[in-house]
Amino acid sequence: MARVKKAMVVAMAAVAAAGIALAAERTQITVKDAGEFPESITSTKDGAVIFGSISKGIIYKAAPGSATAEPWIQPSSGNLKNVLGVFADERARTLWVCSIVRPVPGQPEPPPDTALKSFNLKTGTFKKSYDFPDHKGTCNDIAVAKDGTIYATETAEGKVLRLKPGASKLEVWASDPLLASADGIAVLADGAIYVNGVRTGNLVRIAVKTDGSAGTIMKLETSRPLSRPDGMRSVGPNTILLAEGEGRADEVVVNGEKAEVRTLRGDFKDQPTAVTLVGNTVFVLEAKLNYLNDEKLKGKDPGPFRATAVPYEPSKQ
Repeated sequence: MARVKKAMVVAMAAVAAAGIALAAERTQITVKDAGEFPESITSTKDGAVIFGSISKGIIYKAAPGSATAEPWIQPSSGNLKNVLGVFADERARTLWVCSIVRPVPGQPEPPPDTALKSFNLKTGTFKKSYDFPDHKGTCNDIAVAKDGTIYATETAEGKVLRLKPGASKLEVWASDPLLASADGIAVLADGAIYVNGVRTGNLVRIAVKTDGSAGTIMKLETSRPLSRPDGMRSVGPNTILLAEGEGRADEVVVNGEKAEVRTLRGDFKDQPTAVTLVGNTVFVLEAKLNYLNDEKLKGKDPGPFRATAVPYEPSKQ
């Protein structure tokens, strides 16, 4: 048994080392198609990077070491609509996906069809769909707690929904004015749920009570204001990586009621909306959503969509 455990540790270390090496080889990852408007990314320890498309509903995947993300999961699989958040849950071998119906200006309002969907993380095979209450709202991003509980942000009304292990339905877990425009979400070692507000700039901590219900909801004091904070990923016991739509990728270190924000790179031009860590490299996705929302830019070619590599060395704590 000891030999087996030792072999497993060696294998895991080899995978981690491979992920670091593969990340170092890529300065960018480009999505193969045109007009995808990817809004979220996630990654696995072997170096694969996964993108969701808000315009086409396709999920793209760049294999470990590859600088090109190819179509992987088609909308027909699981009835995907417009894809926002994607999250690789390696412990459960599951890819979690936020699927919504995005209204198109000038066209009749489509019926809502908001759901959290799950796929096999290795094969991309559809597993199950969990509808938001009344199919309404905006499922934006996902995080997974240590006990396997799934949390998803709902942006339109500022909520966090929960899917308990083994449950068949999502439930509203937290709702509060501090959660207005809830977007990015992460879980840290203290077990609390951290949520940002893309329009408010808030960074909020939600305590989790012993019975699993939502406890105190508190706005943290950040070392500088956040501007359009978006996708977040936990990368350490009290550390989060964060994309700011203003053009920055950040490290955020939480200490009590305060959060120290360190800009890793601050010159992005095309609306960073998501980050993911592969080895010691942060991949930062620019969504170019102004080409969807700005009347002056609609219909114009946004150019290729890419995630850009930014070297990352964690702050000493």
